[in-house]
Amino acid sequence: LMAKVYWPYFDPEYENLSSRINPPSVSIDNTSCKECTLVKVDSMNKPGILLEVVQVLTDLDLTITKAYISSDGGWFMDVFHVTDQQGNKVTDSKTIDYIEKVLGPKGHAASSQNTWPGKRVGVHSLGDHTSIEIIARDRPGLLSEISAVLADLHFNVVAAEAWTHNRRIACVLYVNDNETSRAVDDPERLSAMEEQLNLVIRGSEQEDEKVARTSLSIGSTHVDRRLHQMLFADRDYDAVSKVDGSGLEPKITVEHCEEKGYSVISVSCEDRAKLMFDIVCTLTDMQYIVFHATITSSGPHASQEYFIRHKDGCTLDSEGEKERVIKCLEAAIHRRVSEGWSLELCAKDRVGLLSEVTRILREHGLSVTRAGVTTVGEQAVNVFYVRDASGNPVDVKTIEALRGEIGHSMMINVKNKVPSRRWKQEGQAGTGGGWAKTSFFFGNLLEKFLP
Repeated sequence: LMAKVYWPYFDPEYENLSSRINPPSVSIDNTSCKECTLVKVDSMNKPGILLEVVQVLTDLDLTITKAYISSDGGWFMDVFHVTDQQGNKVTDSKTIDYIEKVLGPKGHAASSQNTWPGKRVGVHSLGDHTSIEIIARDRPGLLSEISAVLADLHFNVVAAEAWTHNRRIACVLYVNDNETSRAVDDPERLSAMEEQLNLVIRGSEQEDEKVARTSLSIGSTHVDRRLHQMLFADRDYDAVSKVDGSGLEPKITVEHCEEKGYSVISVSCEDRAKLMFDIVCTLTDMQYIVFHATITSSGPHASQEYFIRHKDGCTLDSEGEKERVIKCLEAAIHRRVSEGWSLELCAKDRVGLLSEVTRILREHGLSVTRAGVTTVGEQAVNVFYVRDASGNPVDVKTIEALRGEIGHSMMINVKNKVPSRRWKQEGQAGTGGGWAKTSFFFGNLLEKFLP
């Protein structure tokens, strides 16, 4: 006779009960430090909680200058030193209230549902829309071709974000119907759009469908995290990056901590906005748990140390696993790095606006390395980081010619970000010189979105 196996009973409400007994707490301290605001978070520990907290702070475009993470055992205790984009303390009451609401007792358990408006895929956070995901081999003018297809089919691009890395492009677009301003649910129309986009992104090379593809998104994933996931699944980290000698190459090491049984990942690289998010996001998606971490930044340099184990409790013991983690973190750091010229455009929203702007960029021989589009009311805000068709810095004359052509029909702001090797000379002098942590495009619309 086989004996019956009786599994211990776990109350499904246990976690909620524990959260009610020991609710998470968040405190915003503007008195302990002269230069920055301290955000202290205490909570029950759970998988992914560090990423949730970092995501909330970075979606508000706050700069994390230091952080101390400890989540051994059942409790999670973090201290973040943060400033706004101008390097000042966080004193805006709406921002403080939002942090306390999302990370506090009432918001934390569902913080994944309360992430920053406009940073989600597949959720109606920007109104009624359809989400499109695209991954493909990058080439000059591809974004222009994609937006032209959508304009021809009378889809309005409400918001979009695109990253390029190692000759690959990942893009998430929010679109709606031009006539109704609502999501498109006609299967024939959606099928036609998907078919035409697939033709465009495969181009003349007739790439395998596994290499270039488009899909209509469902679910509720944070946009930046989704872009990391798409490029990671596409194995962009396997390609050899072009080293330009600008001092941008990160130094990453993996060592073993015998005493506590952790693997220790040390990252030393140029500091930039959202660096911690990109690293924690990648470690989380690779199924590693961060138990302790120390984050510091000094001028243009960042130093980050993570004590981790795989979710199965193992450390990184094989050389192959260590090498893979290093390559994946290098890719995560590089995806968001954008030196050179950035163009910030503001105009009245209309169908075909993105197509028109990207066509003009293409006609001037510019290639988009990173892009962001969002809509607030009737205004569209577009941000493009550009290089020339060969991937080299753009000539000033080209930028001025572009400004002359576009400037008569929309507001345009041009910035040039230089490598940090010139940071001391130029870093604080110009509009966007050095590694000044300028907002990309969502966070600076804070007061527009918050009630």
